[in-house]
Amino acid sequence: MKISLRAGERIYINGAVLRVDRKVSVELVNDVMFLLEGQIMQASDATTAMRQLYFIVQLMLMNPTDVRDASALYGQHPLVAVCESREMLDGLVAIDELVGATRYFEALKRIRALFPVEQAILAGVATDIPFEAA
Repeated sequence: MKISLRAGERIYINGAVLRVDRKVSVELVNDVMFLLEGQIMQASDATTAMRQLYFIVQLMLMNPTDVRDASALYGQHPLVAVCESREMLDGLVAIDELVGATRYFEALKRIRALFPVEQAILAGVATDIPFEAA
């Protein structure tokens, strides 16, 4: 996989934070967990249940050598227990399977895809938004 970074941009690879000083392309030749700086959610932005879930899974991806605390938070997250939307529940089941298989990046993509669904629910609007990865 080839990733292009702009000057000053950061990338998180297997828990390490790398910042480049100029435009560069990086080729990842083996299976690694990574996040680009633009995909990182700050704690202050985790203002809804799905965003909190995203933040928790993000912690697992960013610190793969110590996921114990984040896994405990993930296991205590009440979203499945209170959610009534079939679309949301189906997405949460898929996310849980991905997290269980330590496929955190794919789980983050599925969570991001549910952000519009959550917004529609919070706004009290019936949703026909198709479920697909962002």
